[in-house]
Amino acid sequence: MPMRAAELRNTERELYQFHVRVGIAGLAVLVAFGLLAARFVFLQVAQHDAYRAKAEDNRISIVPVAPNRGLIVDRNGIVLARNFSAYTLEIFPRRLSDLERTIDELAEIVDIQPKDRARLRKLLAETRNAESLPIRTRLTDEEVAKFAANRYRFPGVDIKARLFRQYPFGETASHVIGYIGRINRDDQARLEEEGLDANYRGTEYIGKAGIEASYQNELHGTTGLEQVEIDAAGRGIRTLSRTPSQPGNDVALTLDIRLQEVAEAAFGARRGALVALEPSTGAVLAFVSKPGFDPNLFVDGIDPQSWAELNNSPDRPLNNRAIAGLYPPGSTFKPYMALAALELGKRTPRSTIFDPGYFEFGGRRFRDSKPGGHGVVDLYKSIVKSSDTYYYMLANDMGIDAIAGFMKHFGFGAKTGIDLQGEALGVLPSPEWKTRRFRRPEQQKWYAGETISIGIGQGYNSYTPVQLAQAIATLANSGVTFRPRLVSHVDNLRSGGRRYLEPQLAHRVPARAEHLEFVRNAMAGVNREGTGARAFAGAQYTSAGKTGTAQVIGLKQGEKYIESKVEERLRDHSLFIAFAPVESPKIALAVVVENSGFGARAAAPVARTVLDYFLLGKLPEIMTRPTPEDEVEEEEGD
Repeated sequence: MPMRAAELRNTERELYQFHVRVGIAGLAVLVAFGLLAARFVFLQVAQHDAYRAKAEDNRISIVPVAPNRGLIVDRNGIVLARNFSAYTLEIFPRRLSDLERTIDELAEIVDIQPKDRARLRKLLAETRNAESLPIRTRLTDEEVAKFAANRYRFPGVDIKARLFRQYPFGETASHVIGYIGRINRDDQARLEEEGLDANYRGTEYIGKAGIEASYQNELHGTTGLEQVEIDAAGRGIRTLSRTPSQPGNDVALTLDIRLQEVAEAAFGARRGALVALEPSTGAVLAFVSKPGFDPNLFVDGIDPQSWAELNNSPDRPLNNRAIAGLYPPGSTFKPYMALAALELGKRTPRSTIFDPGYFEFGGRRFRDSKPGGHGVVDLYKSIVKSSDTYYYMLANDMGIDAIAGFMKHFGFGAKTGIDLQGEALGVLPSPEWKTRRFRRPEQQKWYAGETISIGIGQGYNSYTPVQLAQAIATLANSGVTFRPRLVSHVDNLRSGGRRYLEPQLAHRVPARAEHLEFVRNAMAGVNREGTGARAFAGAQYTSAGKTGTAQVIGLKQGEKYIESKVEERLRDHSLFIAFAPVESPKIALAVVVENSGFGARAAAPVARTVLDYFLLGKLPEIMTRPTPEDEVEEEEGD
């Protein structure tokens, strides 16, 4: 009996303890649920608006819409730069944990070459904060279909439809048109500094050279916006609203692309530059820098191999020789020296000297290009026959200060202001220039003997082809200088308006009309009976010109220049300046053919070819000769 009572008492105690524990647990559960309910009420009621906005942000993405880039056309409306759409395979680097593995797996579906991988690595290194980068561009329909079927395997990869730039004429006028490239860190920093970065959100490409760069703001347009509903993977489901982008303006050039083709064909495989201007307006009619490059290589992001080939080529195809190449003008400097002599009273048209074939000064003999000299030479003959001795004497009589003071009126040693980036200054020698140029006092001193070579366009003289073209255009236009310009007008596609870029008067040369007329007549004599006569024999129009030969390396005292014994790239440059028709000039041009010897032999025929086409519509033989494909078609037709 006692044992049973004890057992009963223990059971009651345990039951009591169990009820306490259950009560405590229940209270804890109630408290927990109370806290959850309170938190739920707080989130759903008190924080409702804030979290609703966050939910909308996660569901809706604001996507910038890049505008269509404007076209570039020539003076006749022929398209030089246009756009086309294509699909690209885009990688989103921030969504990937293993980039190389992803690319390897992609390569099983889409053709990915080593150059594609190399280009992507280059873009990763150069581009800051890029949302996506292309691993392949211009996918075929079959490749798009293959990837779409396997899209679920690649959360960090997608296909995008993009507009691509295309340059239908390839290398032709490449230094004028330029090219576009992906926006890099430097570009982004510049856009932010200029306060333009907001308008470039969603834009991945920007003008890097030529008109594409200098008229970037005209061509770009205005970025639009889209509100897009997205899924958990960040992919767009549907567009909720759209503010359309505004396309860029079309830019029309003064350039005639057919004339450009003729000019480039006239050079053949030779290096050099040509600039042709309309004297009365400064409009650029042709602008050649040879060799050129294919701007289409840069559209997708140039691959390292192609970049190395261009960048390391000894021919420097990326160098715009027309505005950045510096050359001694040689004898093309003489007409301006003659005009200076007339204006400063150092010579008259009837003044003569005897040219024995050399000029002695300070114990040194400065030789004429013609052994034995030209005999009695007046000012007219000095230009027509290109007497070096005449201009050695003239330079000595004038002095360097007078030469430099007069030549600046023709723009020598100053930028022309052409609407392209990267124009070089050139060198118009003077004692002040030499003081700035050199550091040591013995180098800064100007020696009288240095003036002698300046008179024939040698010595420190160094100018760009566009400066030479502006100078001859000024002479042809009776001493009136217009700033060279490549753009004729800009078309606004949104408003339908057209804005013309008017000719800009830059300077008037302080020279008497009869003196200008005398020099122009003497230059007409060059092509009629002088050093340019052979190149212009039988021409059906009147023209004026001046040949020039510029030394690349200096010769020692008494040393004779023998072209065949000199390395090709150290041979003299060939130059020619011209305008036509003489009575009413419509075109003025300057030609430089590198390392090609006498101006009459290489540069003058190039000028003749360009003038023949511009004035007569005559194509050079190389452009009328049938190609092998043409010959096959003719045979099949027979």
